Parts: sequence; structure tokens; C-alpha cells
Amino acid sequence: MTRQLGKVLNWRETWYRPVVVSTHLGLICVSNYLAFLLRFDGAVPYPQAGLVAETLPWLVLVRGLVFVPFRLYEGLWRYASLWDLRNIIAGVGVSSVLFYILVRYGFQENAYFLSIFFIDGILLICFIGGFRLVWRLNREIGLREGRRRVVVYGAGDAGEMIVREMRQNPLYEGEPVGFIDDDWRKVGRRIHGIPVMGTRESLPEVMRTESPDEVLIAIPSASAATIRDIVTVLEAFKVPIKTLPSLRDLIGCRVGVRQIRSLALEDLLTRAPVGIDSGRVRDLITGRRVLVTGAGGSIGSELCRQLAGLQPSRLVLYDRYENGLHAIATELSDNGMGDALPVIGDVTDRGRLDEVLAEHRPEIIFHAAAHKHVPLMEGNPCEAVKNNVTGTRVVAQAAEEHGVRRVIFISTDKAVRPTSVMGATKRVAELLLQRRASHSRTLFSIVRFGNVLASNGSVVPRFLAQIKAGGPLTVTHPDMQRYFMLIQEAVQLVLHAAAQDEATPIYALQMGEQVSVLDLARNLIRLSGLVPDRDIQIVFSGIRPGEKLEEELVGDAELAEPSTVDGVLHVHPGPLPAHQTLRVQVEALEHFASRNDAPGVLRQLRLIVSGCEQDSDSVSTGIVKFRRPQAA
Repeated sequence: MTRQLGKVLNWRETWYRPVVVSTHLGLICVSNYLAFLLRFDGAVPYPQAGLVAETLPWLVLVRGLVFVPFRLYEGLWRYASLWDLRNIIAGVGVSSVLFYILVRYGFQENAYFLSIFFIDGILLICFIGGFRLVWRLNREIGLREGRRRVVVYGAGDAGEMIVREMRQNPLYEGEPVGFIDDDWRKVGRRIHGIPVMGTRESLPEVMRTESPDEVLIAIPSASAATIRDIVTVLEAFKVPIKTLPSLRDLIGCRVGVRQIRSLALEDLLTRAPVGIDSGRVRDLITGRRVLVTGAGGSIGSELCRQLAGLQPSRLVLYDRYENGLHAIATELSDNGMGDALPVIGDVTDRGRLDEVLAEHRPEIIFHAAAHKHVPLMEGNPCEAVKNNVTGTRVVAQAAEEHGVRRVIFISTDKAVRPTSVMGATKRVAELLLQRRASHSRTLFSIVRFGNVLASNGSVVPRFLAQIKAGGPLTVTHPDMQRYFMLIQEAVQLVLHAAAQDEATPIYALQMGEQVSVLDLARNLIRLSGLVPDRDIQIVFSGIRPGEKLEEELVGDAELAEPSTVDGVLHVHPGPLPAHQTLRVQVEALEHFASRNDAPGVLRQLRLIVSGCEQDSDSVSTGIVKFRRPQAA
């Protein structure tokens, strides 16, 4: 089979050019003879008949040579375009002028009427162009057979380019059957013969009448809200949804079928701002010694990836969980980032931390180590305090004593008006760092953000696992809302917040609008090619301990204003407890935790957080609602 295919390809390579040249020369002869027939109404007189025989060889020679510089023998007819038509017209026009000069001044022949030159040229353009067009149409019609029917949402430049390439690319198995566009003025028009069938309101009817196999969203500039609306309209139809990259991802690239991909959850979320200047981040990291605590976690590992790309002189990966630490260290090593040093250690172990800081002398610490799962921490409040409070205090004290230039603490939206143990411990950690920042040579910064997609233990992987198992999806409450952001974009904004030299120690990431968790569940079902409530059921399990229906990034007593970085808020803290008061309260909190006294920990957390909120005169103490852990 391979040998036979090789023979066919060798034959085409050997004979393709002679066949093309012969076809053009034959068309030159046919168009010239037909020109005479048309000029003389089908009966060519004898003198003109002899003139045809006398001048035809010269006509073939002139046109055949002129066609060479116009590359009419080189194009592939199945890809014929306006470029080919332009060259055909130019080649025929130039050769006609040269032949006219030869006949009038070379042969001294006046019987060769001027009208014949025009008729001959027009016929030849039609013949040569027609052959190419028929070849291309035959190929495109052949390609359409058996293809998936595709409705293209977006009749703009991207939609036009993608439909054109669909028609020409034999590797793409889709055939466009219609456009949908939000501009009603385009309805009824056609692009490459494909009709614009209606606006978004017409989409359900188009889906029912056309029964497409796929919907392609060809609007690179579409906002997340627009895409969510389109997905909602298509919710009742079991059809795959494809899309093109966003404008930010298409910079410098041409839209083509290779960019078509399945719609993903991140397409439905508000994206981080574009055009952030990375100069200040590079100035902060490049050539410096950096340590990341919690380096094996979701946020910590992504921090390590982005930090490694900024070429620090040394990158220390600090974590007590060996599996996650080994995974990120191996990944960085495989990618040629050999300066990353994995270190096993606990942030609450002051001796180990002192040893590591003395050996590696980091200039910057990103403190991402934390217990973060809200329901889990409700049942284990002492461990939450040990890791989130004691760990943060130990890191801060060790950083000061070892001359660390800057510490960036990764906080959470759950620390604002906390209702959970996890949020409260993060809030206490924030208070410790805010108080320490006022009199320390080390620069402390706090960066708050909400949920990140696909982080360990987050809702998205859980929903995907439930979909894979056939459902049902468990949503805690129909009104539950959360901020969501991609891990990569959240960490990118963390780095830009860390590079700021403003006086405030608190930054909050603008994470767009809060997303309904119920809508998130429905969209995940839809993106899996299934229909919510028909293929996969959704059930409500009730709000879990410590959860709020909505999260906040800025407290009532805090003042937020834009920073010098788009997407990062500069947060001015509200009133803080006195330094000595906070120190005594935290010592008592850690004492209860070290004795595994869960009731004492809960009482002390309420005292610290509620006392701070009381100082603001804007929040009642009743917002702090920690549940006593269940007995084993």
C-alpha cells in the first residue's frame, strides 16, 4: 500500500507541471478560436480563417511566456483565490497588449479586428479562472460530505475567517450551516454563502430547526457574562460548545481552526486585567533569594512556577507535606529550573525554620502555608490555630531576626467578618502582621483573594468527580455565591501586589463579580455535554458549618481604593487592638491550642475577632459563629 501511494505521489510530482502548462496552452487556443466565431456569428470568412492559422502559434508563444512571471503555472487550483484572479487578469492583459503590437507592427495585419482581442481576452480570463473555481468548488463540496454541522455564534471578522478556513481545511470535520449574531442588522445577510439566521433570542429556534452537531462561539472579545448567557440559552440542548481563544491569547496570532477548543469553565469567569507591567515584579524577584512556605500546595506550587520564571538567585521550597513538595520540585527540575531547593519543614517548628533561614538567607518570603478547608477546621480548631496563627507568628518573628527584607502573607476573603474557624484564624494572623508591620524593619504585606479554580479540595474538582460518577451534584444552598479566579491569574496579581511599595500592608485582588455556585454546577454539567436536571440531577445539602452565603474582600471598617496595579485594591485597615492586648490574647489562644482545648480556642477566637470588630463600631459581635467540634 505504501509503495503504491509512493508511485501515485511520484507521478503527480513528475507530471503535474506539464499538465498544467498544457491545459493553459489549450485554453489559449480554444478562447482564440471562439473569439473569431463570436465576432463573425459562427461563420469565419476565409481570409480570417487563414489569419487564425497564421497567428495562433505566435499567440500561444506570447501568452505562454508572459504567464511564467505571473506564476499562473505554480498555483494549486484547489486553493484558488482573489490573488490568482488578479494574476490571471494581469497576465492575459499584458500578453494581449504584446500580441496586438506583434500583429499590427510585426505582421502589418489590419484584418485582425480590435474586437477580437477584447473577446479573446475576456474568454481566456473566464476559462482559466473558471477551471480553478470548478476545481476548488469540487474539492469543497467533497469535503462537506459527512461533516459535523456547526452553528457559528458571531458573524464578525473572527467568524468570517474561521468559516473560510473550515471550508478549505481538509483536517477540520465541521461544516458551517449558519451564523448567529447579536447585531440584528446582520440578520438575513450571508457570509461566504452562510446565512446569518438570527440574534441570541433566535438561537433556541435555530437549534431546533437546524439540529447542529456543534456550536462555535467565534467572539474573541466576548466577556465572561456574555458567554455565560449563551451557555444558559443552550442549556436545554445536548450539543458540544466550542470557542476561540480570547483577544489576550490571540495577540500576534491569526484565527484558525487550530485555535478551536472546547469551552472551559475559565471562559465563564471574569478574567484578570490585561497589560500588567511586569517590570516591578522582575525588579523584586530577579537575582534575589526567595523562600515559599506551603510550596507543595495549590497556591504555593503556582507561586513557585511563576517565581522560578523570574530567575531568582535561589528559590527555597519549604513544606511539611513531602508528596506535594516532591511534585513541584520535580516539575521545576524537569523544566530546567534547577535552582529550586526543596526543604522539608513545618512553619510551627522554630528551630527548623531558623536553621533554614540561616543557611539560605532569603530576602523575600511568600507565606502560603495554611489550613484552608472551612468545614474541616470547624472540627479541628486547635490545629487551625497551630498552623494558621502560630505558624504565621513564627515565620514573622524568624523573618525579622534573620533580616528578611519582605514577607508576603497569603490571606483569604474568609478573614473578612469571619464566621468560621478558618476565617477567624486567618483574621488573627492578619492582625498580628498589621501590628508587627508598624514597628518592624521587615516589610509585611497581606494579599487577600477568594476561591481559585481547581485548587486542592475546591468545589470544581468535586463537581467534576460527581459528574463523572453520574451525579447527583451536591450544592449547599441555591443562593450560595463565591469569588472565583484562575490560580495562574491570582498568583500573578499576588506578585504584583507584593512588588508595591505603598505603606499599607493589605492588598485585595479584584476578582470580578461573585458567581452563583448553583450556576457553576449547571455550567459544569453543560460543559460536560450533558443537560442539567435531565442527565445529571442537582441536590441541595444545606450550608456547612462556618460557611457564609456570600464572601467579602474588604471589611466594613476598612477603606479600599485602587492601587497602582489594575486589579489590585489598596486596603487601609480599620482600628487595630493595642499591641500588648493582642499579644496577650494570642498567647492565650496558642496556649489553649497547645493543650488541645477546643472550647477554649473557640472562646478566645471570638474574643479576639469580635473585640477587633467592636472597635470599628460598625459590626456586631454576633457575626462570629464558631461551632463546637463534634465528639468522636
